[in-house]
Amino acid sequence: MVKFTSLLMGLFLGVVQIAAAAEVVDPFWRNATIYFMLPDRFNNGDISNDFPYGRKDDAAHLRGFAGGDLRGVIEKIEAGYFNDLGVDAIWMSPVIENIHGHNDADKRTYAFHGYWPKDWTAVDANFGTEAELAELIEAAHKRGIRVLLDVILNHTGPITAKDPEWPASWLRKGAQCDWSDYAGNVECAIHANLTDILTESDKPVALPPQLVDKWQREGRLQQELSELDAFFARTGYPRAPKYYLIKWLTDWVREYGVDGFRVDTVKHVEPESWAILKKEADLALAEWKEKHPQQKLDDRDFFMLGEVYHFGVNNYGPTVGRIYDYSDQQVDFYQYGFDSLINFDFAQVAGEPAEKIFSSYSTALNHGALKGLGVLNYLGSHDDHHSFDRERQQTRSAASKLMLAPGAVQIYYGDELARPMTDARAFGDAAMRSPMNWDDLKKAETRALLAHWQKLGQFRQAYPAVGAGVHKKLADKPYTFARTLAGEQPVVVAMELPLGEKRISVKGVFADGTVLTDYYSGERAKVESGSVTFNTGGDLLLLSANAK
Repeated sequence: MVKFTSLLMGLFLGVVQIAAAAEVVDPFWRNATIYFMLPDRFNNGDISNDFPYGRKDDAAHLRGFAGGDLRGVIEKIEAGYFNDLGVDAIWMSPVIENIHGHNDADKRTYAFHGYWPKDWTAVDANFGTEAELAELIEAAHKRGIRVLLDVILNHTGPITAKDPEWPASWLRKGAQCDWSDYAGNVECAIHANLTDILTESDKPVALPPQLVDKWQREGRLQQELSELDAFFARTGYPRAPKYYLIKWLTDWVREYGVDGFRVDTVKHVEPESWAILKKEADLALAEWKEKHPQQKLDDRDFFMLGEVYHFGVNNYGPTVGRIYDYSDQQVDFYQYGFDSLINFDFAQVAGEPAEKIFSSYSTALNHGALKGLGVLNYLGSHDDHHSFDRERQQTRSAASKLMLAPGAVQIYYGDELARPMTDARAFGDAAMRSPMNWDDLKKAETRALLAHWQKLGQFRQAYPAVGAGVHKKLADKPYTFARTLAGEQPVVVAMELPLGEKRISVKGVFADGTVLTDYYSGERAKVESGSVTFNTGGDLLLLSANAK
């Protein structure tokens, strides 16, 4: 990987500031629509890279590589698929080089998901090349879409015949995590088949021999060594495991202008390490933008989204306000570099009435402990066995609740096509990682569902008040609410409406005489006596004074 240095780095020398007051997050990120995919399961754009490194098509059901790759994602970016959905950012599961072998402990499984790292400095050949990653980011930026990389700091991949264990000096050798307290979450082994990085240590260590040998074979050893020398000379950090990884992760930002990270297993690493990662990523993106003024989208800072398992709005799990409680230690991850945290609560409450969800979330995000901070709501994910509506029986109503909820939202690949999330033949979480069901677009009902998601996504993207604004119920029947955000246009939404003629109140939001456009149908009507009447064939109205 070719990287650069800059005099700008000198401005950031010094001790990282930890546990400062969390700042209000840009409304863009508080309203953003983020599309999350496992590249291997999304779209196969290049069949020539389906089985490199001697990998074989011999895995247990849904536990091997399916062929999806960066080329397949590029094809969908260039076809406008994400723009049509109103997507602001694409988040891909890790694309760094993963272990080459398979793990037999839980049936034969390969690292198709990307969460079993082998080399943080290389793109896994199953996904493509470094040049293709650069092409993907450039293609996304040209279309106004940001790219988030999924990053791992706390573990390597399992040991296999092809993938030796990392040196003992790099690894935790204590007991397996029992989740009872801080030490039982952080200073322990997260899983029996993973090898945890010793992130709490500042003791210098030598590079793993397998990396040195690999880089030598690839003809880039001296380059990597000289870059490490420059990094440690600039920062003054000790050559401890976490600093190597932070250097390797932020190189992707410095080289290609990655806009943000989704950070894996946040609560299993000491929070101070995340603050350092954010500091170095901020620096790397600032340097990239300085060198590429024509390619940058804007001057926003680096964005960091965290997976704190069981964190949630409305005190879901071991969360009090925005504080994660380990029982013997409490941590506010927003004070350690995170702009947003994944909201595990939404999938648990998505079956409740919309007003109950919307009003409680708006209170938490605009008046409570989370005021001005970011959360990412979702219906389903790759590892949440309690994902909402895995049987895909409530696809349309679930889409409406998610896309109209306060906070940012995650579309998990295939939500918009009702991709199957259950499979009796699959073991563990494999059923939630099925290949994208593109062929279902031949069905009229799938095309109609996709169109529903597209309208909701484009409305949300056009009006930041939808996710970042303050919610106010206007009427129970028909259920109508407004969202307002300072400096942005307000919106009014009505749900569960009768087909045909419908009259709703917009009093206090839009003045009489204002012409409103329904973003869903494209119809227009004038406000009279605080109300507006539409005659459409749908049961949803998405109203604004100026159609964008």
